[in-house]
Amino acid sequence: MSSTATVAIDHHHDPSTTTGIPNKKLLMWTFLASDCMFFGCLISTHLIYRLHPPPGNPSPREIFNPPLTSFSTFILLMSSLLMALAVNAIQRGNVRSMRHMLLGTIFFGCIFLTCQVYEFTDFVMDKHMTITNCILGSTFFTLTGTHGCHVAIGVLWLVLMYIRSFQPADVSTNRLWFGRTLLHIAGFIAAIGLTMYLVLDFVHMAQAGTLSGYLGKDALAIAGAIIAYIGLNLLTRTRGAVDFGEVNAIDVESMGLYWHFVDIVWIVIFTVVYLLEYI
Repeated sequence: MSSTATVAIDHHHDPSTTTGIPNKKLLMWTFLASDCMFFGCLISTHLIYRLHPPPGNPSPREIFNPPLTSFSTFILLMSSLLMALAVNAIQRGNVRSMRHMLLGTIFFGCIFLTCQVYEFTDFVMDKHMTITNCILGSTFFTLTGTHGCHVAIGVLWLVLMYIRSFQPADVSTNRLWFGRTLLHIAGFIAAIGLTMYLVLDFVHMAQAGTLSGYLGKDALAIAGAIIAYIGLNLLTRTRGAVDFGEVNAIDVESMGLYWHFVDIVWIVIFTVVYLLEYI
C-alpha cells in the first residue's frame, strides 16, 4: 500500500535563504526602497517650489483638472485590487483566474496611462504649460512623467507575465512556441496602442463637436484593433499542460509588490500635488 505525501508551498518564507525571505522578494524590496528615495526627492522638490513660487508662475487651480485626476486615481486603486486577486489566485494554483486578474490590471493600467496622456496634451496644447516655460511645469511633468514611466513598465511586465503563463510544459515538442510568443507580444502592443489612440481621438473629437466623422476617420484603426483582439483570443487557446503554476507565485508576488508601490506613490502624488492646491 503506497501513500502520496503533499507538501504545501510557503509563499512568504524560504528556509533555503539565510534571511528566510525569498531572494526575488528581497531584491524587489531593495529596489523599491531605492525607488522610494528617488520619488521622495522629486516630491520634495515640487513642494519646495510650490511653497516659494517664482513670479509669473501659473496658478495650479487654473491648470489642473480634478475630476479627471480623481477618476484616474480610482482606476489605479482598482487595479491594485485586481493585482492582489491575481497573486491570491496563483498562490492557490488557479492559473486561469490569475490570467483574468492580470488582464484586468493591464486594462486599468492602460486607462490610467490614457488619462495621463490626455492630461499632458491638455496642459501643453490648451493651457500652454510645458516642462521648460515655468517651474510648475518642470516639477510637475518630471514627477508625474516619471511615475507614468513606472506604470508603463509595470504594464509591460504584466503583459510578459501573462504571456509567460502560456508556456508549454514541454517546449521541445512545440516548435511554434517562440513564434506564438512574438505574435502574442505584437498583438498586445497593437491592441493597447490602437485602443489608447481611439479613446484619445474620440475624446478630442467629442470636445470639438466633430464626433460624427469619427468612424470614417478612424475606420482603419478600429479594424486593426478588432483584428488584434481576435488574434489575442486565438493565441490564448492552449494545447496541453503549461509550465506555470503555484511554484511561480513568487514571480507574480514580486510583480504585485512593484504594482502596489506604484499605486501608493500615486496616492502621495495625488495628495500633495493636486489636493493640497484646493485646501
